[in-house]
Amino acid sequence: MKHLKTIACIVTIALLAPAAVFAAGQQEAADTISFAGSGGYPPFNYFTEDGSTVIGFDVDVASEIAERLGKELNYVTTSWDGIIEGLRAGRYEGILGSMGITPARQERVNFSTPYYYSGPQLIVREDSGISGPEDLDENSVIGLVTGTTFEDDANNLGVRVSLYEDDNQTLMELINGRVDGVLTDRIVGLNAISALPRGDELILVGSVLRTERMGVALRLGDDDLLERVNQALADMRDDGTMTAISEKWFGEGVDITVE
Repeated sequence: MKHLKTIACIVTIALLAPAAVFAAGQQEAADTISFAGSGGYPPFNYFTEDGSTVIGFDVDVASEIAERLGKELNYVTTSWDGIIEGLRAGRYEGILGSMGITPARQERVNFSTPYYYSGPQLIVREDSGISGPEDLDENSVIGLVTGTTFEDDANNLGVRVSLYEDDNQTLMELINGRVDGVLTDRIVGLNAISALPRGDELILVGSVLRTERMGVALRLGDDDLLERVNQALADMRDDGTMTAISEKWFGEGVDITVE
């Protein structure tokens, strides 16, 4: 009988243990919030030289939002072309990685109010003879990051498109003469010219093709989180935090968080 009681006790503990582990996991999850980006989009979200840490404007904004929500930030990096599906599958709570707000994306995710503004910019080699988008034709090859809204801009220009994983690849392909130009965010382009090896061989030509609004993407139905993120962003704008983060990454007097 003693053996039977012991076995019963062991079975009870075994049954309860997963519940206890689950509860502990739930507690841990309640203390953190996960935002995702590509990790290959300097100066917004990118890895340090030793590959150990993701830093950038997006990461700082995410960290500040997390703090105001009483959470610890877990910044996740993932492939851009699958980032929305990762959000919808619950692998992270939000996307804070310079995602442009578009009607097509709004059918799949909720967006916060915009947290910064920019636009697609054509970048070419300085010796290319290209002075703007009007000099491109159907034989021109433009490098793009896969899954971005810039592909629509390239199609509107009537050029050929070559897709890459991130803008480190697109811009190195441009430097090495494998594409005729790159379409990317204007600020990303400015940063690349100053940071990449041989970046001084590149120039930005023409104006931005359009103004793009960047928002935090959240799952459809996460209305409470959306409201809290929007409140955090509003407070950050009101108390000057957004301006301070912008100036940290882009220089004094440069505020990309206002339209």
